[in-house]
Amino acid sequence: MTVVAGKARAIEGPRWEIARGAQGYPAAFECLDDPPSTLYIIGDPEALCEGLAVVGARKATPYGRQAARLFAGCAARRGIGIVSGGARGCDAAAHEAALEAKGRTVAFLGGGCDMPYPACNVGLFRRIVASGGAVASEHAWEVPPKPYAFRARNRLIAGLARATLVVEAGVGSGTFSTADAALRANREVLAVPGSVFSATSRGSNMLIGQGAMPVVDEGSFCEMLDRLFPDSVVARSSCVQSGGAASISGQIALPLLSERESNVAAALAADPMRLEQMVAAFAQGPDAVFAGTSELMACIGRLEALGAIERFPDGRFGAVR
Repeated sequence: MTVVAGKARAIEGPRWEIARGAQGYPAAFECLDDPPSTLYIIGDPEALCEGLAVVGARKATPYGRQAARLFAGCAARRGIGIVSGGARGCDAAAHEAALEAKGRTVAFLGGGCDMPYPACNVGLFRRIVASGGAVASEHAWEVPPKPYAFRARNRLIAGLARATLVVEAGVGSGTFSTADAALRANREVLAVPGSVFSATSRGSNMLIGQGAMPVVDEGSFCEMLDRLFPDSVVARSSCVQSGGAASISGQIALPLLSERESNVAAALAADPMRLEQMVAAFAQGPDAVFAGTSELMACIGRLEALGAIERFPDGRFGAVR
């Protein structure tokens, strides 16, 4: 294990170069077909212990980000390290949840640690290091990130984790490759189910169809964690906490909603829609629950005012993030 000193850089903190076979090299990587020859680490190398990988789409939906935050936070509160790739979307949400829970988290980069990508997450990487976690790579410090390197990086995320939780993934995505790497390393794969109409959940749903363990709520997830991490000493009660107005199951816990308003809010929590989709679903046809568009618009306005739903930048309405 070598301590590295140097000039001021984008991510400050203790620097280490750990060769395979040296003290501090994670034994978990020996399960990989091609373990990294050297690890370049900023932060605490002891953070690179077996944990839970939480991965998902970069162009995540609010549902995906909410699922990543919920389950990563749940595991972190139990003292389980969170491993991910530092990308936008679900990865960043998982790291943030671990930090909020005062837990440790490790971000594996696709390039050298002095070329952090994406640049918009440099602040997140700094907070990961400052909190006792680590930013790591198999590439030397100033190697720029390349597209092909990210799929190779995914095997490190899967290799360090006892289990990989896929919260949102399209078929053939980089996230899907992390699940493949976990299976090749004989590790558990968990997946959060999503809407059959959502392209970003098709990979997750396919994994469940192929035998991945479905994660449907906090309670069952805690039971999985108890089995996967029997050495975790944090009480089960710390895992299940209120998720706010909209839980992962889509149950809206807001007062003063009529039955129709509750149904609309729950439907949007499960599958965000644009206005024309809501009109077709709720105000047209034999199954319409509103007399017309104006009545539906009044309902949407009330749900927004109560904080049950919000309008996303892409024009869809869904549960408040």
